[in-house]
This record gives sequence, C-alpha cells and structure tokens, in this order.
Amino acid sequence: MAKLSGSQIIVECLLEQGVDTVFGYPGGAILNLYDELYKNQDRIRHILTSHEQGASHAADGYARASGKVGVCLATSGPGATNLVTGIASAYMDSIPVVAITCNVGNNLLGKDSFQEVDISGIVMPVTKYSFIVRDGNKLAETIRRAFKIAVSGRPGPVLIDITKDVTGDSFEYEYQKPEKVMPTTNVSEEEILNAVSLIRASKKPYVLVGGGAILSGASEELRTFVSKIDAPVADTLMGKGAFDGSDPKYTGMVGMHGTKTSNLGITECDLLIVIGARFSDRVIGNAKKFAKNAKILHIDVDAAEISKNIKAHYSLIGDARLILRKLNSRLDPMHHDEWVAHIERLKDMYPVRTNKTGLTGEYIIETIDAKTADDTIISTEVGQHQMWAAQFYKFKNPRTFLTSGGLGTMGYGLGAAIGAKMAEPDKTVINIAGDGCFRMNMNEIATATRYDIPLIQVIINNHVLGMVRQWQNLFYGKRYSQTVLRDKVDFVKLAEAMGAKAKRVTTKEEFDAAFEEALKSNTTFVIECEIDSDEKVFPMVSPGAAISDAFDEKDLKLNPIK
Repeated sequence: MAKLSGSQIIVECLLEQGVDTVFGYPGGAILNLYDELYKNQDRIRHILTSHEQGASHAADGYARASGKVGVCLATSGPGATNLVTGIASAYMDSIPVVAITCNVGNNLLGKDSFQEVDISGIVMPVTKYSFIVRDGNKLAETIRRAFKIAVSGRPGPVLIDITKDVTGDSFEYEYQKPEKVMPTTNVSEEEILNAVSLIRASKKPYVLVGGGAILSGASEELRTFVSKIDAPVADTLMGKGAFDGSDPKYTGMVGMHGTKTSNLGITECDLLIVIGARFSDRVIGNAKKFAKNAKILHIDVDAAEISKNIKAHYSLIGDARLILRKLNSRLDPMHHDEWVAHIERLKDMYPVRTNKTGLTGEYIIETIDAKTADDTIISTEVGQHQMWAAQFYKFKNPRTFLTSGGLGTMGYGLGAAIGAKMAEPDKTVINIAGDGCFRMNMNEIATATRYDIPLIQVIINNHVLGMVRQWQNLFYGKRYSQTVLRDKVDFVKLAEAMGAKAKRVTTKEEFDAAFEEALKSNTTFVIECEIDSDEKVFPMVSPGAAISDAFDEKDLKLNPIK
C-alpha cells in the first residue's frame, strides 16, 4: 500500500492494464496528469494529436488493429466535447476505448465554471458506461472497472471524468493484477443441437459475417465452419477480413453497395447464418424483403440485437468463436454442390465491373491491393472511396480494415491510421480518403510527421463530395447543392508544409510510380489522385428497395431512374 497522487494512480492503473500508448491533448484541468505523464514518458508513450477528435480516432484505430483497449485523454470543456464524435464512432462499431477527461475541481462543479461541461452526461447515450470520479479513494477501482466494461461481452467505449482536485490530492494505492475477462456463452447443448439440425436440413445455406466475428477472434473457427457446411460467404462492411476475401466461397459484401451475387444469393437462400452482425439498414435494404425465403440463424454476443431489425427464427447468444467451436465439433462435412455451383454462375454473370479507362478509384484500390502484403492495414474515411476499398481490396486477415461503419464519420481514417501504426509498427498502414473527408482532419498529417510515422495517405480527389453527389445525380435531379469542392486548396503544398512528402498524380502510370515510391519511403507520404467528378460506386440499391434490386451502370442505361 502506497500513498500516491491521483495522477500517479491513473498512470499506475494504466500500466496495470498493459497500456503502452495513449493519445491526447493537454489543457488546464488535466495538467496534473500531463505532469505525471512527463515523469513517466519512459513507461507510457503519449502521442500529441493535432485535435482531440484525432486522439479519439487514434485510440479507436489502435484498438481495432491490436485487439487491445485504446486510450485517449482530453481536458475539460471543449477538449472533452471534441472527443465525442470519436467516442460515438467507437460505440457504433463496438470498439473498446477508454476516454479519460479531467474536469474542474469539486468546489467548482455545477457553477458554470470556465471550461466546465457535464461530459459524463453528454456521452451517456454513446458509451457502455460513463463515470465521474469525485472521490480519489474510488479512482483506481473506477479505472479498473472501466477497462473491464470496455472489453466484456459486446465491446465498446467507456468514459472516466475526474475532477482536478482528485488528480492532485493523495490517496492510498495498491497494485492489482488485472482481472482476465474471458469470453462466455450460456448456450446449452440442446440449443447447439437444434442449430445443427437446422443447418443439416438446409439445402441452400448462406453465411453472413459481421464485425463481431473479428472482435471475438473467430476467423479460424469460421473457416472450419464454412468448409464443413459447404456454403457461400458474404460479409458486412465491418466484417471484412474475418473470412478470406480471395477464397472461392467468398461472394463479396452485402447491402446497398454489395455485390449482386451476395444480394441475390441471400435473397434465394433457405438458411441465412448470421455471425456477429446487427442487420443495419445499409445491409438489409427493405426489411420486409430481406432473405424472404430463408430461416435466420443469428449468432451474436448481444441479446438485444436478436430480432431487433430482422426476425430471427433461431438464435445462439454468446461469443462467436466459442459458439462456432461447439457447432464445428458436432457437424459432419456437408455438400451443397448444386447450390454452390449456382452461386458461382451468379459470380460469373454479375462481376463488379470496373471502369478501365484513365485513373479511377477502382484502379487505385486494385493497385494498392496488388502491391501490398496480406497484413497491410487499410483505414478509410467515409464515402465513395470507402466503398471502392470494400469492393476492390481483397482483405484476407482480420483487423486489417479500419473504417467508421455505423456512424459514418468523415475525418475518421487518418487518426485511425496513426493509432494503427502505433499498435502495429512493422505493418504497412495506408489511409484512403476522398478530398471532402481529408479536409475534415488533414491537420493530423502534422501529427504523423511530428513523430516520423511512416504511413501512406492516398487522397482520391474528385473535387466533389462524391457519394452525396452520386445521390444528387440519381435521386435529386442532378441538383448539386453544396457538393462541388472546386476551390483553390492545394493538398500537395499543404502536406509538404506539414512536413510530409507529397505527389499529385493524374494517370495510372503516375500513380503506380508514386505508390511504389511511397512504399519505399519510410516517411509520411501523401498521394493526391485526381479522378473524374462523376465516377460512381456500383452496384447500388436505391434507398428503401430490396437488396435483390441492386443495379449497376449497365442496368441504369436500360432502365433510367425516373
């Protein structure tokens, strides 16, 4: 038992939990903690981001890439509120993050003091739990509890707000070995056998994989399961990498910008086995027509997701890896030759077409895929480039695709890439952005160069808000309200001014050369790629339509939207 300041206790508790890196930005209320971090810089690495939102996205990216809890710090008031978007992004995608903020002293709480906000109340809807620590005797206990909550069951963010006097006063502290949180499932033998019977009775099974399969570390069990039941596999945006994207049984993403094969196959199947996915509206389209011929077997750790958006005929609640292990031990190899052959014919009939002329988003992604190793980490912002990355990069491993799926946060990717590179320094990390997204948080290039972080930033610049423009083109009579970005911003000069190396490319050959140079550069490298403003993402499902009604450019020419 030792007497330590609150700030010392915070540092010791972070070390207890195995934290080696934190991301943040200092300010008045959190100065005591930053003073302690200065004294312990040989024990915990602090990455000073350019903005608190960048810190929250970096903590998120660190967590997604490593599987560990990401940690971000901010001061009171605007420092704390600047974390909220990143916390909400982590919440929507079930990412374990602990955000630590410091508030005004106990004697100033509730008096509209300078830079005082009720941050624990503000984030309540977008965290698994939020704490305010006003008694230093409860500080260590609260931090330990926060980390446990963040990783238990369905992971997610937790916020701890600590008053400034608690960070400065002294309290008793005793080291505790962190409690190991084990994945659990309460699925009974009877429930497993019923699910096995359901699978055995199926003639046309389909597997849909979501982000939960990655969070549970179920990739190996998933491969075994798919092999045993001989079924095609689709994934959601968050599930990419859980199943090898180059495997013959893989049919691509499902939903609004999913492949026609996945969308039609899921519509035709008689059993849809959904693993760690939550049936988002962008996945299911018209809920009444989704998988209308199928029974639904839903495997998920969160009971609240069962039958929330789509009625499940049968469910297994618990950790996906443990459940798949139990199913695999009771399943004998099955054969669905006719069904698998039919899906193969759909793949041949409905390939994802690419525009072969000039420099395009599709070409950029395919080239990145061809020139990078299987363990390369790809982060994205949100929009057309995000969908092209999901469609044309063959993710073979889990934790290699980092993107804001649920919240759809423009400005997410660069901070996430920084966090991922801190977590996995030996892996190539590439952030893919559109020009609209890049300008949201492009100041984080300065963070990357400050720490000599060798990451590659690819900007697919069509001089418009591409995805919004695509909707305006298709559904709003080509009225391009506030989506044209043809201004005088020079991303190359901006990147160079922040200390990065930068190139602008307009042809395939120029991109090939610039990307090869970036891969060899071992520095922060920005490539601005100019493409046509009217490039579109296909296939697409109209809002509210059935996913089986997916259309591409060829369909659009035959049947224009009226």
